[in-house]
Amino acid sequence: MKKNSLEGFIARYNLGGEVESVKMNSTDNGMVVSFISDDKTLLGTVESEETGFPNGEYGVYTTSQLKGLLGVLGSQVDVKEGEAALVFSDGKTSVNYMLADLSVIPVVPELKQLPPFTSTVTMDGDFIATFTKAKGAMSDSDTFTFTCKEGSGQIILGYSNINTNRINIDVDCTCSTDKVDPISFSATYLKEILVANKEATDATLKISSQGLAHISFSIDNYESNYYLVEIQS
Repeated sequence: MKKNSLEGFIARYNLGGEVESVKMNSTDNGMVVSFISDDKTLLGTVESEETGFPNGEYGVYTTSQLKGLLGVLGSQVDVKEGEAALVFSDGKTSVNYMLADLSVIPVVPELKQLPPFTSTVTMDGDFIATFTKAKGAMSDSDTFTFTCKEGSGQIILGYSNINTNRINIDVDCTCSTDKVDPISFSATYLKEILVANKEATDATLKISSQGLAHISFSIDNYESNYYLVEIQS
């Protein structure tokens, strides 16, 4: 299999190191991983059509270590299941990644019934670039806040009821009501999601007033879904 295909799969859940421990599930149809962040405000799934991985369930405890080992290898790798390990080889060099017991991998809850999404924000290429730069400029701002009034929506970094440093980004949105009260989610996770899916030229962020946001991407042979849980200010 191509190493960059596996690295692309990993990047979409690892999100710049924000998610480390996952269970990888590989079948004849491809690979899938479900994940949840340590603070429980981000969860999601990433699927790939890649079939060069051995079938089975594999506990990856430290993804950053796996990424480091893969970096040693060439562009084409063969993956085999070893003794409590995965063995990656490029024909000249092989690396051994020890697997974790699945009992130590965080359990990802199933989203059996999603709340109605009452607002939809269009994220085109300009927004993606602007938000990424804005988060860099407001590195201390942990959240972004969505608000909408009479069809005019904004995503705000540094939102507060008092006068503060902030960045207001006008967004193209549709809302089921004339006014949407401010609702906040992790700006760090959203930035890493956008960076991990940087090939996207547009995306849609759906927001529920009940405290959940959803963004999905379908790029090449990857299908990624991310759910952000509201962060109370």
